[in-house]
Formats: sequence, C-alpha cells, structure tokens
Amino acid sequence: MQSFQSLSAYSSGGFSRGRSRLVEAAWLVVQWLLVASWVPGTRHRTLLLRAFGAGIGAGVVLKSGLRVKFPWRLTIGDHAWLGESVWIDNLAPVTIGSDCCISQGAYICTGSHDWSKRAFDLATRPVRIGAGSWIAAGCIIGPGVRVGEGAVLGLGSVATRDLAPGAVYRGNPAVRVSERAMEGERRRAG
Repeated sequence: MQSFQSLSAYSSGGFSRGRSRLVEAAWLVVQWLLVASWVPGTRHRTLLLRAFGAGIGAGVVLKSGLRVKFPWRLTIGDHAWLGESVWIDNLAPVTIGSDCCISQGAYICTGSHDWSKRAFDLATRPVRIGAGSWIAAGCIIGPGVRVGEGAVLGLGSVATRDLAPGAVYRGNPAVRVSERAMEGERRRAG
C-alpha cells in the first residue's frame, strides 16, 4: 500500500503568525465576545479590528458573526459591507476594495496544504477583492484568488481561480456566465 502524508512530519514552512501568542490570544477573546457576537452595530467592530491592526475605511458596515483570523492582515476600503457570519481565514493578507459587498456566510480562505509533500506543508496565498465587487451569500473564495473590479460571484459559488473585472460567475467551480451590466449600460463579452 502506498503511503501518503505523514502528519507527524508536518511543516508550516516558516509561517509567521505576525503577532505574539499573547496578542493573538487577546484577539480571540475580543473576537468571540464582541466582534463575532450577536450585539448589533458596526462601530465597536470597526474600532476593535483597527485596534488589532486592521485597515478599515470610512463607512464600512460589519454585521454580527464576523470572524477574522488575523486582523493585522486585513484591509477593507471605504463603504464596503460584510454580512452576517462572514469568515475571513486570513493566514495571508486579504484586501477588500471600496464599495464591495461580502454577503452572509461567505468564506475567504488564504491557506491550504501541499498535498504533494509527505509533510503536508502549509501553503498560503493572499486574496484580493476588487472595488465594487459582490460576493453573494454562502460563497467560498480560495487561496490566491483575485476578484476583478465589479465582478459578481453568485449564490453559493466557489472561486478557485481569478475572476475577471465586470464579469458574473456561478457554480462550483465558478464559471463565467455573463457580463455585469448596470442599469442604463450595456457591456459586450470580450
């Protein structure tokens, strides 16, 4: 029988958590008590994320249930909305552009494992979501994905590859189904 990974030999490949264990532990307590809590409001979430190093723009809306692995690796532009139970699993940087909508239950993942290595090495890659994009409810965005400006990822879809600007994607894996046309505009597929 062929032998696959050996988890006893696991390697994080020199991965740095970016802050001390004490800061990380403090963040976990603050997150569970106040950020991910049912308590309504954005202001306290914004202030706490900023206090732990997140870059948060003006007019951002942050709903209850929000989970962020490492706030010091998160940047959110102006007037972005993050819905209930959004999970940002950011072992690598996550950048969310201005005027983005990340809907309920979306999962943004920046880490995985190299299944071709016996030690099942940790592999991380940043995620970037362009301005004016919409990530619909229940979507998953995988490590290294770049979402182009104004792109749409439809309900429950899984993005494992980059999404072109102004395009609409659906499915698992997400496939391009049309161009995004705003009311009064027409765009041609190209």
